Amino acid sequence: MTNQTILFDPLLPWPILIGLSVLCGASLLLAVWKGLSGWALRALAVLVVLAALTSPVYQEEDRTPLSDIVILAEDRSASQGLSDRSDQTARTVAALTERLTQRNNTDLRHVVVSDGDGNSGTTLMNAISQALAEEPRARIAGIVAVSDGQIHDVELAPSLPAPMHLLMTGKSDDWDRRLIVRNAPGFGIIGEPISLTLRIEDTGAGPDAPPLVPVDIAVDGGRPSRMLLPVGQDFDLPVTLEHGGRNVIHFSVPLAEGELTDRNNSAIVQINGVRDRLRVLLVSGQPHPGGRTWRNLLKSDSSVDLVHFTILRPPEKQDGVPVDELSLIAFPTRELFLEKINDFDLIIFDRYKRRGILPSIYLGNVVEYVQQGGAVLVAAGPDFATADSIFRSPLAPILPAAPTARVIEDGYVPAVTALGDRHPVTAELQSQSKTWGQWLRHIDLEDPSGDVLMKGYEDRPLLILDRVGDGRVALLASDHAWLWSRGYDGGGPQLELLRRLAHWMMKEPELEEEALWAETTGQTMRIIRRSLREDVGPVEIIRPDGARDTVSLQETAPGQYEHSYVGPEIGLYRLTQDDQLAVVGLGPAAPREFENTIATASLLEPVLKSVRGGATRIEEGLPRLRDVRAGRPAIGRGWIGLTPRNAYETRSLRQITLLPPWLVLLLASGFIVMAWLREGRS
Repeated sequence: MTNQTILFDPLLPWPILIGLSVLCGASLLLAVWKGLSGWALRALAVLVVLAALTSPVYQEEDRTPLSDIVILAEDRSASQGLSDRSDQTARTVAALTERLTQRNNTDLRHVVVSDGDGNSGTTLMNAISQALAEEPRARIAGIVAVSDGQIHDVELAPSLPAPMHLLMTGKSDDWDRRLIVRNAPGFGIIGEPISLTLRIEDTGAGPDAPPLVPVDIAVDGGRPSRMLLPVGQDFDLPVTLEHGGRNVIHFSVPLAEGELTDRNNSAIVQINGVRDRLRVLLVSGQPHPGGRTWRNLLKSDSSVDLVHFTILRPPEKQDGVPVDELSLIAFPTRELFLEKINDFDLIIFDRYKRRGILPSIYLGNVVEYVQQGGAVLVAAGPDFATADSIFRSPLAPILPAAPTARVIEDGYVPAVTALGDRHPVTAELQSQSKTWGQWLRHIDLEDPSGDVLMKGYEDRPLLILDRVGDGRVALLASDHAWLWSRGYDGGGPQLELLRRLAHWMMKEPELEEEALWAETTGQTMRIIRRSLREDVGPVEIIRPDGARDTVSLQETAPGQYEHSYVGPEIGLYRLTQDDQLAVVGLGPAAPREFENTIATASLLEPVLKSVRGGATRIEEGLPRLRDVRAGRPAIGRGWIGLTPRNAYETRSLRQITLLPPWLVLLLASGFIVMAWLREGRS
């Protein structure tokens, strides 16, 4: 195809040329008015000069026509799998592909849009931007998107060079119900209620909602409890955390008849439970250097409320000092050991022996406190081996070992047992300080009933942990742990040992010896199983869709087994192994694709209107294709428009100057001379 045209490349800016033309025209009018005889020839000379200043060029192009390009964007995100949308999409894409390939001078570019990375949803605009970047914009005749309209990157919409249309999947009578959790804090105080806001919403053309809808609430994968909530209203739900660490709360609404999906009928909230204040009761007997160690340890932690009960003046001391002259005050033993004992998280008996100050009923109350979930730690001194030992009191049934009445006054180096290497209280403790200093006293014990984590003189039990009822008891068979804090014989990890011991007693999750949990990074979870056993079985994983996977764990450290698992989808996963159960959420329980499932054109409407395009439902029939001029409305009843671009490629180009300099000089000078001769003859 050949194209001829005349181009102008003025030697002076157009405003100056126009000004010169006006000036020359005024001069010629003046000459005509004066009746000068050579004005016509001078006008011809001026026209030649002005035409030369416009630099006219005759151009001849050899052009090759280029086809128009239509971009067909097919949405294959997760929400397109609801109902029969995938079938609608497949039929529509097939029909459009056939029509566009049969259309004259048209090339098709098929773009598939899948779920975005992570939980970014449908990134339709990003896919269209990438397709536009790979094609000449001057050849784009139109963009057709087959989607439900639920896109999540409309703010990234590019400048479109042609009309865009949305062929919307779904049905006009679709409806869905979803559960929304708002105001979910990242942490909460154990035992104190926190408020979560729940909302149940019905969207679409659904039936009349019932006044109340059941909601199931399960904590850490346990048995769910059910409550009734209204539809379309915010409801403030108080939740109380029962334990420290991660608390996984799962809310779910049963699937209603006719709704699109139940993937947005559930929600996961993960809240870290923290203790407001750790309340510790320290009961000291005869003063000794270790008592200060316990007090300093507990007072150094700002989150610990310490009540120290110590005997400074035993009852048998009679020195004649009047009672009203003593600076001591009576300790509220009845209030502490009867009325408020359950307010304490931990009770420590440090070298305490029976002296008649605490009646047996008080100590019996301590036993009941432990069986109901409390914790008692006994740091034994020489008094533990005497007839006044607290072992020979109502506390005996809960203590994990009995004294033999032998007190060993000899040096020895404490060591962690094989079982202690696997227990989180003493695991890796030896590696923190390889050389430990000696202790100089050991209370001999017999018949240990719990876990012996440390051994002392001639491998005798030194540290024993045991569970009694719902509570915990620990027995340390020496009062010389303070030697480590003083650096005696090289010292040792006294502070870390006592800290871990106290936190295990208070049931901190990171120190549980039998535990199963998972740490998540994106779609990957690191499954961790801690156990005192030499071998653990496989872990069963229940996926959000109900499918089950079984994975084997590898021992990465004494007592710790791990496995890395990539979750195929976002949602709630349940992990089970023997009697251990854990739940973990990969992303939200309802992915972004299922937050809003009703097909809509409202999100894309601003983009479509900006290029005179529009949206139509596929269930109303596939629209015809029609050519429209640029800038004209490109959608109507039963049709959508494409804009022919008439693009071409220039193969060769030839230009000829219409007024070469020699011709301009010849014509201009000739007309001027002729005008001069004419005026001279006159």
